[in-house]
Amino acid sequence: MFSSRMMLLKINKHKRIKNMVKIRLSRGGAKKKPFYHLVATDSRKRRGSGYIERLGFFNPMATGQEIKLRVNNERIDYWLSVGAQKSDRVAKLLKED
Repeated sequence: MFSSRMMLLKINKHKRIKNMVKIRLSRGGAKKKPFYHLVATDSRKRRGSGYIERLGFFNPMATGQEIKLRVNNERIDYWLSVGAQKSDRVAKLLKED
């Protein structure tokens, strides 16, 4: 006969864990000259590590005719429709766009 703890272990072993996808900024650029990519990534990964898909970019140092923000809205809408969550900063940037 199984104890309740063994039953729980067996049940949890077979459950599939859903990976949470986040839309957030990934830093690039040089020292004191930041440049960010908007990426869809697994929420457990670090800021600069691998990503699932690149969705646009944000250049906070843009001046004059340079593009400050470029976003692929179709892909952002797709990721949001399948359950991805935006980071606070990305939500603020998308409101401005």
